[in-house]
Amino acid sequence: MRIRKNVLNLPSWEPVGEPEVRIRLDRNESPFDLPHGLKRELFSELSRIPLNRYPPAFPTDVEAKIAGALGLSPENVMLANGSDELIGLILKLFEGDRVVISSPTFGMYSFFAAVEGLKVEDVPLGENFELGNIEAHAENARAVFICSPNNPTGNVQPRKRIIEVLETGAPVVLDEAYAEFSRESSTGLVKDYDNLIVLRTFSKAFGLAGARLGYAVASEETMEQLRKLRPPFSVNSLSLATADFMLNHLDYVRKIIRYIVSERERLYHALRPYAYPSEANFLLVKLDAHDFLLERGIAVKKLSGRLEGHIRITVGRKEENDALLDALREFLEVAP
Repeated sequence: MRIRKNVLNLPSWEPVGEPEVRIRLDRNESPFDLPHGLKRELFSELSRIPLNRYPPAFPTDVEAKIAGALGLSPENVMLANGSDELIGLILKLFEGDRVVISSPTFGMYSFFAAVEGLKVEDVPLGENFELGNIEAHAENARAVFICSPNNPTGNVQPRKRIIEVLETGAPVVLDEAYAEFSRESSTGLVKDYDNLIVLRTFSKAFGLAGARLGYAVASEETMEQLRKLRPPFSVNSLSLATADFMLNHLDYVRKIIRYIVSERERLYHALRPYAYPSEANFLLVKLDAHDFLLERGIAVKKLSGRLEGHIRITVGRKEENDALLDALREFLEVAP
């Protein structure tokens, strides 16, 4: 048996041991599970799902509900088993010899490029994490990835720049996983650009990371081709029903978003000498405090490469954020 070389060289995603964590602020999850009343109502609905039956072959009802919330047609939306699955499908859709990314950014773009055996061309973000001249590298690219708000920096790329990249005609994947926490979204551009695919998720603002559900938004022509790559029954019945339930409770979702944005701004001002502005549910902070915090049971994301010495902090509940700030004040007292 001969295993492909690019598979042998892929990183392992096996978990590594870590001290006991009491406050988890490292995964950009929502800090809120559903309140007991809503959860009981949801579980009542889930209990009526026949688990011996396959889910809908293609979940058009939930896609139509998402499209309505976005002011688009159901033909513009496609659900999948998380945005990660969509990245893999998109890289099978287009032609081209490489993908273009702008680091620092979400690592799964490079991961799925490696799975497809594609070269990754990195056009790094500028000093203020703005897009560089990626237009000059778009020719023959299988996809140009833009993350906005960007993970892990938290900033939004101006719509004007996104349009300039779209005008090259190259396939552009705009990852808007954190758009609900931002003042701006470019999802509506799919009406004008067939080469744009926007990725959205239920994992962040909707608090459904455990459901593993994401969706793509694109023009009807592009989506018609992308749907051909999605296998039937790819989204399980429980996740579909949970997403449908949350779409019926958007007032609750908006309430949580307002809370997280308010706490984000409070954290930003408290850490202002070290924190960067953010329009996501996390902050990039120039403090090498990962190990110090972990010893105190607080997990944040340790960054490397260009962001060596930085941490990414997910916005938690008020009491979690207070504990974080107390620990960081202690760190600053003893840090060189």
